[in-house]
Amino acid sequence: MTAQVHVPSLFARVGTASVLTFAVGTTMLAPGLVNDAEAAVHSTKALKIAASKKGAPYSWGATGPNRFDCSGLTLYSFKKAGKKLPRTAQQQYNKTRHISRSQRKRGDLVFFHAGRSVYHVGIYAGSGRIWHSPKAGAVVRLERIWSGNVWYGRVR
Repeated sequence: MTAQVHVPSLFARVGTASVLTFAVGTTMLAPGLVNDAEAAVHSTKALKIAASKKGAPYSWGATGPNRFDCSGLTLYSFKKAGKKLPRTAQQQYNKTRHISRSQRKRGDLVFFHAGRSVYHVGIYAGSGRIWHSPKAGAVVRLERIWSGNVWYGRVR
């Protein structure tokens, strides 16, 4: 014996147009939800990889595995997590889905900018902190976001 769904009463209560809108809207949402979930998995992995590089020295132009500049750390971390990013902080910003501060999640990228030019990038760790490779003479570390001139991006 199979279960029967009483569709006519559903149509009668909400109307044909509403049911069709609901049905179409539901199928349209599902692919986006899958993509967001997949992005979250990659971002979480990238965050853990960046954190595992704590103490690695900064080196201009370095992309790992033992030395990094800022965009080299993000490139390396996301590559190991299965996502490809371009080389520089500005190129990475151009490639991400731009999001607001209120939408940011752990694993999103944080871009520091002067005007319209991006000059630094890190991976958001939560609680207003990022993992990054800051500058010559420093090492990969967890640090508070020190500027209000930041944009956020989610790797697709």
